[in-house]
Amino acid sequence: MNSATSPATKKGYLTGSTLILLAFATAFFSRIFDSAGAPSAINFLHFFSIPVLCGQVILTAKGLSRYQRTIIAKFYLGLGLLLAVMLTSAIINDAGLINVVLSFLLLGEPFILLLAIACLPIAVERIQKLRTWLVGFFITNIVFAYCQYVLFMILGMHPKAGNPDYVQGVFYHSGAGHVVSASVSLSFGFYYFLMAKSLPIWFRAVVFLGTFWHMLMADAKQVLLSFLVAGVCVLITKLKSLGEAIKYLLGAVVLALVLWWCTQNVPAFAAFNTWARPEIYGPEGEATLLKSAALRIIPTYYESPLNWLFGLGPGHTVGRLGGWMIGGYWNLLAPLGATMHPVPSQVWAAVGQSWLGDQSSMFSPLFGWAGIWGDLGWLGIAAYLYLAFITLQCFCVDDLSKFLVFSVGAFGLVFSQMEEPGYMLTISMFVGLLWQENLLRRANPGAAKKLDRAAAIDLRRPKQLFKTLLLIQ
Repeated sequence: MNSATSPATKKGYLTGSTLILLAFATAFFSRIFDSAGAPSAINFLHFFSIPVLCGQVILTAKGLSRYQRTIIAKFYLGLGLLLAVMLTSAIINDAGLINVVLSFLLLGEPFILLLAIACLPIAVERIQKLRTWLVGFFITNIVFAYCQYVLFMILGMHPKAGNPDYVQGVFYHSGAGHVVSASVSLSFGFYYFLMAKSLPIWFRAVVFLGTFWHMLMADAKQVLLSFLVAGVCVLITKLKSLGEAIKYLLGAVVLALVLWWCTQNVPAFAAFNTWARPEIYGPEGEATLLKSAALRIIPTYYESPLNWLFGLGPGHTVGRLGGWMIGGYWNLLAPLGATMHPVPSQVWAAVGQSWLGDQSSMFSPLFGWAGIWGDLGWLGIAAYLYLAFITLQCFCVDDLSKFLVFSVGAFGLVFSQMEEPGYMLTISMFVGLLWQENLLRRANPGAAKKLDRAAAIDLRRPKQLFKTLLLIQ
């Protein structure tokens, strides 16, 4: 693809980039505005901005290559299949239309954002500006988290001082905001360390350690575990190359040993020992019974074989929509025709009855894959996996992209992170921009050094950062 663009094309690219940034910001900052006193409905703004603003980018895209059109067609098919399964499930289970709309957007927004990024013309200067804005977003999240730690954990200025779950960055105040904030922060840490190649490695390491310490401050242990699982998945993809596999395996072993030593000797890592109780695992272990509660409860409500294929209906089981949103925003959603089901209350009751229920979200039966399966059945799982496969096949041309996508799947086994817009859209932004860069590298190998400089947002020079921010118009 030719990176040289006419003024009209540049103008279109700049407009598209701005629309994507605005759409992303509505999901990224909604919680902090809610906490500052904005109406709680602001948390629903991204349901409007993502399809409308990203849809504008997609529908007005000009001069797309055959490769881009092929990717877009595949995503259209995948999203169409997901929507078809949801509509069928809703008809079978008498779920409200608003359930279908919200469920589709919760699961489909990341792919819609990826579609929009795939429609953008590619130019080094634009990538630099877009990434500079994103760095500003992620640094804001980290700064908020450190300030919250000082206020809540050190100065005791919070009503529940001493509870690290309130170190939530810009995702304050939300149920799992500490996990979302820490996962976004650490994802940025990996990205910055690997992509800011023209900066000194010691400085990139300091930034990464700052994001890692953010995770420890927030007591978001499951973030590290999910990233370790993602790392193992990347390692598996390297098995076709013995040298690469050995390199990654040795790194994984060293990292595992270091982490184990830290859990035994460093107080900040002591919380990881919550999981180190063999007696709670096994077929009759409390952790096993609690984690599988939803998987046992959901089939008891099946009325026909169709429920195995299409589930109990969008928003009717343990996904983010059924587990939290419909109940929490009932006054807003009930007039729109939202429907509820007994499954979520029964699963929450199981959480309350277990002595492990408040120990760690690692043991929660309300997790992403269970939510998709419970709401949409095995066909819903298949439709979502098809979208994930397209993402891996078409966008993940480097190890970092694969790592980030695999981490989503790992988080889906822990909690409802797969339906958390702030986190999922962050991953889409990273994966989309990495795809753009790799596409430009293949089209113009001479642009590699310029790309490295473009990716190196030097946090040691805040004036330069703000000056670059102002270049977008």
